[in-house]
Order: sequence, then C-alpha cells, then structure tokens
Amino acid sequence: MAPTKPKNKSQKDKAKARARGAAQPSNVNARELLNNASAMLEVGDIENAAQTAKNAYKAIGEDGKLAGAALSLLGHIYVELGEIDAARQFFLAAVKTDEDGTLPEDVAGGPEKFLWLAQLSEEGGQDSVSWYDRGASALRLQIQTLSDELEKRPHGKEQQEALITEKKRRLAAILCAVAEVYMTDLSWEEDAEQRCEALITEAIMLAPELADTWQTVANVRISQTRVDEAKEALRRSMALWEHLDPEDPNVPQFPTRVSLVRLLIEVGLEEKAIDVAERLIIEDDHAVEVWYLSGYGRYLLGEKIKKGESPAPEGETWQDIWRYSRKYLAQCLQTYAAIEYEDERLGAHAQELLDSIRGELGVIGAEDDEVWEDTDVEEDEDEEMN
Repeated sequence: MAPTKPKNKSQKDKAKARARGAAQPSNVNARELLNNASAMLEVGDIENAAQTAKNAYKAIGEDGKLAGAALSLLGHIYVELGEIDAARQFFLAAVKTDEDGTLPEDVAGGPEKFLWLAQLSEEGGQDSVSWYDRGASALRLQIQTLSDELEKRPHGKEQQEALITEKKRRLAAILCAVAEVYMTDLSWEEDAEQRCEALITEAIMLAPELADTWQTVANVRISQTRVDEAKEALRRSMALWEHLDPEDPNVPQFPTRVSLVRLLIEVGLEEKAIDVAERLIIEDDHAVEVWYLSGYGRYLLGEKIKKGESPAPEGETWQDIWRYSRKYLAQCLQTYAAIEYEDERLGAHAQELLDSIRGELGVIGAEDDEVWEDTDVEEDEDEEMN
C-alpha cells in the first residue's frame, strides 16, 4: 500500500504548505492534523507527514479518543520510510487502544493494525497467524453487526449490502493469507493441509467473485499435486478480471499477478503466463522479475514445441519463440544491472537460459539480440532537473 507518487511539483508544494500550517497544533485541531498527514502520505510527502502525525499525537495525548488513529497512521508512515521496527512499535501501541478491534474505524478501530502486524512480524509463522486471526475476528464482528442492522433497518439495503460484501472480501483475503502461511512457514505442521483446505473453502464461500481466492485455491492444489484442479482454479481466477482495464479495482494487485505468472508456468500454462506477463510489462517496464518470467515462459514453451510435446502457435516455430525469449531475458539482465536488483539466483538463471538459447541458435546478429530501449528513467531525470 505504497503512497501515490506526486503527479507534479505544485501538488507536492501544496502538501508541504499544509504541513507547515499543521505544524502548529494551537491553530488546528487534532482531526485536521491527521487529515493533513494522511493527505501528505498519499502524495508521497513522507517526512512532513511523519512530523504532522507526531504533532497530532502530541495534541491528542496517550488517552485521547484519536490516539489509536494517530498511532496507526504513524505506523503506516514509518513503513513507507522503511523503518519497520519503529512502524511495528506504533502498531503495537495502537493495539493497546483497541485490543479486540471493536472501536469505530474512523478512530482506527477494526482489523487494520492487526493485519499490518501480521505482515511485519519478525517471527512469522504462528505469530503472523495469531495477528491475522485477530484481524479476522474483528472483521467477522463487523460483518455480523452490519447484517443485524440490515435486518432491523432494511431501508438502506443496497449500501449496506455493498459494505457487507466489501468486508467479506477482506475477510476472504485474510483467510487466503493465512493459508499461504500454512503452505510456507508452517508447512511442517501435521494439520497444515487440513487447515489450508478449511481456509480456502470458507474464503470461496465468502467471496467467490474474488480472483485472489481462486489463485490461493490453485496454490493449495499445486502443493497437493492436483494439477488439473489447479489449472481450473487459475482459469476461474483469470476469467474474473482479464477482460477488465488495468485501473479496474477488481484487477488483482501487481505482485499478485506476478505470483500468478509463476503459478501458470508451474502448471504448464505457458501461453497464459506470457499473456499476463505482457500486460504487467506494459504497466511497469522496470519489473525485473516480470521480464525474467516472460523470457522463461517462452523458453519452456519453445522447448515443448521442439520436443513435440505441444503444438506451435500459428505461423511460429520453436526457434521464433526462443528468439523472443532471448530478447526478454536480455532485457531482464540489462534492467537487473541498471537497478542493481538483489535476487542473485534470478539473475544467474536468466543468464543460464540466455546462454542455452544462444548455444542452440548459434551466432546471432546484434540486431536480433537487441533489447528494448528504456526511456522512462531518462524522462524521470529530465522532470527532476526541470
């Protein structure tokens, strides 16, 4: 949940102006200070957001009604600053103001702080699950309260039902996150598979229209070596969003779709994986992992066609597909070096695949092996200079 990058200098200047005004608690009430800090966070003015939120907390005091809101906001800000230990302490302090998540969300009640602590947990494993469980409990209570209100006052039915649906989707996402923990950190536990099964079953019942739910189902099925069922779950997941515009809120987040590409490759749906990766590259052409996966998917597809295990796309040969793979892998390695990407295993595998293709296709011309020019960095630098 990174803040939106400032679109222009004037927008950032306005945020800084708000910060200067907000730095005087005697002139602005605590709620306004928190609103100002949130606005600064949204436009990427993190330093001023931190100072303004601190001023708000000082004005509110430890026992003030908005103390939890200030502490939670400071936690979020310090995540953006990369100071995870400090962020964790702010969220822990926020928990003390609302132990069971029953306070109203406008004063930072509810599940959010628990979910942050689950993700920021140093221990991971059972500690993360415990925090997720507290967040899930808070959401279940909210859903029950909203459902009870709907029965008593049905006049606002559409709005109330939409809110309940939103809460159910959030709860399903939490259950999927817990399932992921049981497939990784807690996979050694005897009941890990049973817990995963129960979690994804409930998630499907809560939000069958949520793409992330079906993607988690696929991940569980892969771990159970039930590949055909995994493929079907992935197809159901993609069918919910692949026809939508990238900005549509029903399109899974970028990292979720990167994971999707990996899953598609794992179950042998390389062409689907390539399609998803192409869309991701359009959205962010600095994503090293996506360039790698796109090249890797093409490598595997070309290899299948070469061995006669899969038909070639119309008008293409396995050599054609490997030439494209070579181009994507070369772009991956160029971007890898340019941004000093830290995943050494990915870089080594990309180089291994590229060497294999070059060895198979023989000597190639520079024109065939060229990568796409990257102009975005230059444009960003020009904007900063101006």
